[in-house]
Amino acid sequence: MNLTKKYILASNSPRRKELLTNLGLPFEIRVKEVDETYPPELGRAEVAEYLAAHKASFYQDELEQDEVIITADTIVCLDETILNKPYDHAQATRMLTMLSGRSHEVYTGVCLLSKDKSVVFHDVTTVHFRDLTREEIDFYINHYKPFDKAGSYGAQDWLGLVGIERIEGSYFNVMGLPVHRVYEELLVF
Repeated sequence: MNLTKKYILASNSPRRKELLTNLGLPFEIRVKEVDETYPPELGRAEVAEYLAAHKASFYQDELEQDEVIITADTIVCLDETILNKPYDHAQATRMLTMLSGRSHEVYTGVCLLSKDKSVVFHDVTTVHFRDLTREEIDFYINHYKPFDKAGSYGAQDWLGLVGIERIEGSYFNVMGLPVHRVYEELLVF
């Protein structure tokens, strides 16, 4: 990694902040409100990459020569359905009921952007849930309020601890940032 660069995480996610901190990457946080709608014809990986690049585009004109912005977007996909962040308890219940006893994919798109360069990539992880009871779903939603999480759950939260049977791919990708890929890309950025 080029430590002469100033790295900027464009995210309020405490999980992304924790992961970059654990990577040992010095960074600051800058956040803007960005519309997260996407063209409906995009495939799942394309949606994650589009949203990450879209977020980064809002910082393009204000970057200094030595700055690199890091943006990311995580989506949860059950078959061809993208499960975004739930609006309320009822929607979170519907999503978690759909995920119960099934496997789904988590895509995280990442964009690294400087004045001179842009790299966009994604990682995908398959998550297998055991059958969840309605009581477990209600307990989780009532106590953990997963309204800021795609698919209505966090792998690091109670539901992830008791509900995830296995994961194929990066656990950290499910948390919101494929740190291994970010590290590899920053080595050559």
